[in-house]
Amino acid sequence: MKENHLLAGHDWSFPVPIAYGPGRLAELPQHCAAAGMKNPLLMSDRGSASLPFIDRCQQLLAAQGISTGVFTAVSPNPREHEIEAAAAAFRHGQHDGIIAMGGGSGLDGAKATCLTALNDIDLWAFNYDVAVPDVSAAQPFPPLICIPTTSGTGAETESTAMITDTQRGMKLCVWHPTLKPSLALLDPELTLALPAHLTAWTGVDALVHAIEAYCVPDYHPLCDGIALESMALAHRWLRTAVAEPDNLTARGGMQIAACLGGIAFLKGLGLVHAISHMVGADFDTHHGLTNAVALPAVMRFNKPAMTDKLAPMAAALGLEQDDFDTFYRALCQLLDDLDIPVSLGELGIPLEAAGELAAKAHLDAAAGSNIRSASVAEIEQVIIDAIEVGR
Repeated sequence: MKENHLLAGHDWSFPVPIAYGPGRLAELPQHCAAAGMKNPLLMSDRGSASLPFIDRCQQLLAAQGISTGVFTAVSPNPREHEIEAAAAAFRHGQHDGIIAMGGGSGLDGAKATCLTALNDIDLWAFNYDVAVPDVSAAQPFPPLICIPTTSGTGAETESTAMITDTQRGMKLCVWHPTLKPSLALLDPELTLALPAHLTAWTGVDALVHAIEAYCVPDYHPLCDGIALESMALAHRWLRTAVAEPDNLTARGGMQIAACLGGIAFLKGLGLVHAISHMVGADFDTHHGLTNAVALPAVMRFNKPAMTDKLAPMAAALGLEQDDFDTFYRALCQLLDDLDIPVSLGELGIPLEAAGELAAKAHLDAAAGSNIRSASVAEIEQVIIDAIEVGR
């Protein structure tokens, strides 16, 4: 991709309508009108509640006669009772759509709210691992516009949302195949204020999505090609985005990398995410950071199964050799350059938690699509390795 392409506006239609380009947040009122929104609920997370893009959205919409409500009581790892409160706010305010803004937690909270706002179906009936619930045509899902303000989760093009079940102490994926965002609006200007450490954590999250999706042992050439392009963009632009926070080209490259990673993992994920989901549920760690720290230990476990995957991934990273050790060292060097903590132990995860985390991770859908099958005991050893050794 030519660098000047990252500073221009582009419209894409796959897998949902996507509007990319610096400054395109200004188009939000016309997109709301096209989606039939006259009184949307603007949703984000607690960490984003005081950031200027919330006020800017309200001002843009108010200038065109579109009223809004705001709900930002969403945790970094969204919980089921927060979704219940958001759905109640949606109904009480008689809203007719949802605008999701923020990082993964804000987007996931908004998508989960869409699932339940206009029906009486329990949130966990939308669990990805159970039969898809019937949703009455008389109670369709509200229209949804997703606007990411970080470059990591890629959560803007699909209905899947990771929500913490506080009773079970697990993160579960909820979704419905007929809930699709009306639009994903990618404006890299919204990421310029992202601090260096969050730029790094969310950026590695995007890279992990691409790596794990590409390594899923299913034949899916669409997702595989998208994953490789995501890797190439992340490797090209992540260090620059961290070192030069006002570099709009780097910010744009990372926002596209993240979006592509989110599309790619429709194919599936792997043990990094299975472990990270449960660590986040139990210890409230940042998802991207947890992924970054867990990645090396999982890669060492997956090494025997990765032989056929290495050459294309090494090429995406611009490496001269395509053996496992070269690829592994390149990733570890990236983590070092980004000041990622070395081990889960440094994040405060105690060794005695490894067994319970492993039992929960084994139930995660991402464990089932890992490139190498793993028993509970093997996952426990990977977690111990990530706590004690890391990289």
